[in-house]
Amino acid sequence: MTKAPAYWSKAKRYLSKRDKVISRLIQNYKSPSETILTSRKDIFFSLCKSIIGQQISVSAANSVFLRFKKKCDNRISVKRVSKLSFSQLKSCGLSRQKVLGIQSLAKQILNKTFKPKLINTMNDEEAIQYLSSLKQIGRWSAEMILLFTYNRSDIWPIQDIGLLRAISKNYKKKYLPPDKFVYLLKKRFSPYCSVATWYLWRSIDPEPIQY
Repeated sequence: MTKAPAYWSKAKRYLSKRDKVISRLIQNYKSPSETILTSRKDIFFSLCKSIIGQQISVSAANSVFLRFKKKCDNRISVKRVSKLSFSQLKSCGLSRQKVLGIQSLAKQILNKTFKPKLINTMNDEEAIQYLSSLKQIGRWSAEMILLFTYNRSDIWPIQDIGLLRAISKNYKKKYLPPDKFVYLLKKRFSPYCSVATWYLWRSIDPEPIQY
């Protein structure tokens, strides 16, 4: 893991002035080791983990991912994954669609039809659309990649159940919170929605989220 994004301290000051709820959460979670958004800086690793974790529990995803990592000799890379057969990948506990998604991802990076470096030249929405063109990667997964791998500062993942639960809890709203209120918060928190999202997640999860 790496150190916090350069904008983190500025974002905390900005959000504390803009919103009492977020200000309280920032005060509640002061320990730097627990409250920073970190990144692996490895998009292939992150995309594989995203595909593996879809539609299964966290514990099940961790178990499958560990088997996948072991199958890659504990060094997940495009070249290593591209050498694994369909049956080898499936033996990790992956569904047919997930195997095809991981194989397609490795192939597209190798043949350069998917170029991760281009993401740095794109705005958030362009990057989300580009990532969403990959097999097994939808908008939510793309937003998680931008938030955790690229540390984009203004990601507000309104499809994320955890974020919606946290909004309902902290702002005393019914679940699901009204769309109008969710978008009002987005406007209030921008350009640091990612940081607000992080603190809202922390309010409902005892462990810092990593992706």
